[in-house]
Amino acid sequence: MEGVFEALGDPVRRQLLHLLSAGEQPAGVLVEAMRGRISQPAVSHHLKILRDAGLVQVRAEGQRRMYSIDDAGVTGARDWLDRLRSPLDALAQPLDALATEIARGQREERRKGGGRSPMRDVV
Repeated sequence: MEGVFEALGDPVRRQLLHLLSAGEQPAGVLVEAMRGRISQPAVSHHLKILRDAGLVQVRAEGQRRMYSIDDAGVTGARDWLDRLRSPLDALAQPLDALATEIARGQREERRKGGGRSPMRDVV
């Protein structure tokens, strides 16, 4: 997650990611798509930042460099954002398990024919 959101903060890098969302692209195609906005060295610089942040991966194909979105980096960022959206989700499963155990204890108490369940006094 180091640097992911800093990398996403730049509109040029977001545009490069948008271009890569169509699939793997050679660096030359990315440079051409950004022509008029920034230079080839600037595109290379932005791609390096995206690579360092784990959002983009590169592979060599002869003399060409092929860039694509790194799904693991994007998934990591999405998961982190999802945890912010609902921080109590992490408690849902343990609380569900606790509710099941309480219900099981209450059923057992009724089955034994006992009086009041001590858990009823708590809830």
